[in-house]
Amino acid sequence: MIRKNNLKKALRWGMVGGGKGSQIGDSHRDAAARDRNFELVAGAFDINAERGKVFGVEELGLKEERCYADYKEMFAREAQRVDGIQAVSIATPNSTHYVIAKLALEHDLHVICEKPLSFTSAESEELKAIAEKRNRVFGVMYGYTGYPTIAQACEMVKRGDLGKIRIVHMQFAHGYHAEDVEKNDPALAWRVTPEASGPSYILGDVGTHCLQMGQLISGLEMESLSCMRKSFVESRQLEDDAHVMIKYKNGAVGTLWASGVAIGNTHSFKVEVIGEKGTLRWWDEHPNQIEYAPLGGQFRLLDRGMGYLYDVARFERVGGGHPEGYFDSWANLYRNFALAMDAANRDAQQELAEIWYPGVDDGIEGVRFVERCVESAKKDSAWVTL
Repeated sequence: MIRKNNLKKALRWGMVGGGKGSQIGDSHRDAAARDRNFELVAGAFDINAERGKVFGVEELGLKEERCYADYKEMFAREAQRVDGIQAVSIATPNSTHYVIAKLALEHDLHVICEKPLSFTSAESEELKAIAEKRNRVFGVMYGYTGYPTIAQACEMVKRGDLGKIRIVHMQFAHGYHAEDVEKNDPALAWRVTPEASGPSYILGDVGTHCLQMGQLISGLEMESLSCMRKSFVESRQLEDDAHVMIKYKNGAVGTLWASGVAIGNTHSFKVEVIGEKGTLRWWDEHPNQIEYAPLGGQFRLLDRGMGYLYDVARFERVGGGHPEGYFDSWANLYRNFALAMDAANRDAQQELAEIWYPGVDDGIEGVRFVERCVESAKKDSAWVTL
């Protein structure tokens, strides 16, 4: 069941950040182009205006006059064009997300933003209020949530296949930053600098992926947490390893481990949801499969694209057996972003409400989670409420 949902006319789209050498910029452009629902027509790609213009013209094929020196110029000048941008993706360092997203919304643009949305939950709530007032879609790039297997896992929990959820285990651990590699890696350097990254490194960078995915699948809401965080690379001001215990409102418990110093791990993003009737496991390095064990039974693999899956999980891009991956997940999200933006443009509120995508509430929850983790860690891992 290969579903195609293409708009009759592509949305005119711009980017802030994501210039030459940006891996995340390439991810956004690949995802947006896959279903031809977005057309990249403008950008402010680099803090170096000339370098950004050369990149936009020579490597992306854009017109020179639509490769701007900065986002302020782009929003102002595009707003004056009859063919100006309708949506923008923000792929810049954390410290800039709030001001760029706020100005984009004030120019009536739909927004797709890297996380975190801001340094404080109050700022994130402000972005939500502006987006709602102007009927703009605000997507947050939790890129791993676009896999069909995640939709299957969510549906299994909703239908009660696991019974009441008791335990949620989450981790995102890699070993790439076990040394002070930021000395020669500008992309990491800003992530471990408080002025650019905010109050957290590893929790904000990968821990929020765990949190969002665990809550998405389990459907649970946090009540309180206790956090222990540490920088094992002594030159860093921000943590490179963190452990969080969580209490959920339904009485369930959870654990979350985020690490950049877990030597031997490449991309161990794993979520395990345990209920009274069964268990689900998902690992992003094997995203085409879920491990599922019913009460009294052994684990079995549920494969993407198979007829035994629930219908909500049958939006594969290629038939079962052919592996889908990271870029497919991103493309699935960009497709939903486009459908939601189109519905909002038509003020089709019922249709909009039926389109799922990681949105501003997910972003707010991530910011609030980091705030509380920092607060808990400063109080010697005291329990704090959300």
